[in-house]
Amino acid sequence: MASIPDCALRWSGQRMPVLGFGTASDRVEESGLVTKQALLQAIKLGYRHFDTASLYGSESALGEAIIEALSLGLIKSRNELFITSKLWCTHGYADLVLPALKTSLQNLKLDYLDLYLIHWPICLKEKSEGVSGDKFWQNAFTNNKEYVVLPMDVSSVWAAMEDCQRLGFTKSIGLSNFTCKKVADILSVAKIPPVVNQVEMNPLWQQKKLKDFCHGNGILLSAFSPLGAVGTSWGSNRVMDCELLKEIAKFKGKTVAQVCLRWAYEQGVSIIVKSFNAERMKQNLEIFDWSLSEDELKMMDQIPQNRGIRNEDFVSEDGPFKTLEELWDGEI
Repeated sequence: MASIPDCALRWSGQRMPVLGFGTASDRVEESGLVTKQALLQAIKLGYRHFDTASLYGSESALGEAIIEALSLGLIKSRNELFITSKLWCTHGYADLVLPALKTSLQNLKLDYLDLYLIHWPICLKEKSEGVSGDKFWQNAFTNNKEYVVLPMDVSSVWAAMEDCQRLGFTKSIGLSNFTCKKVADILSVAKIPPVVNQVEMNPLWQQKKLKDFCHGNGILLSAFSPLGAVGTSWGSNRVMDCELLKEIAKFKGKTVAQVCLRWAYEQGVSIIVKSFNAERMKQNLEIFDWSLSEDELKMMDQIPQNRGIRNEDFVSEDGPFKTLEELWDGEI
């Protein structure tokens, strides 16, 4: 079983494994029993940090996997695991935050989360009744028209997130997909600062400005799509097809994926990986006993940069963000 390093979350004092196992998928075949079995395999291999969200539809499978892992003796207690979930945009209102978290806990069959994140810094309102979050997920990043995008009242929503922590329903709170400006907006009203900002990050979108800003304010950056989210409707092959990364991988005797994950680890961030393939799940753990050279890091530092996941669906002429520049505060 692999041993994964952990890191301290500054404001809560928790220890979080730096490598987490992600559960986001738009593949129907990766739901239910398949997801549960993949999660059990991950626990057997040594993964202890699991990342889910109300939107993903994977909370119940994760909860069932935890129960079975306990019954099989794969873990001795729930306390051995670090569980992250997220507040979806349809519940991004002060009075809906705690009920949404309680629903996630019911799905997971847990008493508390280790980390609860605001999934996106926006709110969504259904245009008509009966439109579920699942429907947004099915249409995500494909010009979905079932919702109205609204600005988030960050002050009241963050206060509600703080209440969730004070009440013991989550040990820590944080953010996801927040830019420097939007993180600063939270910090300006926070009594309990966020401990994590989970964002797209890989060698083709290195997030240098955001990383420096967050780390300078005691917030750990966490990288999702570290391989470009290959094989999903929202990602692409651009990271895995990068010729420089292929050359470095060949020279090191590693896979391109391992080079990307090792690069992220050397940036001092946490990483969310997602593969249900048993061999790749194992390979993703094999990044801690070697390093990239200074020359290799310098070459990777020169890779042309652009954001892969842009979320044009959140941009509209009558919405709070009329351009991608506004949505991402120029960080594109």
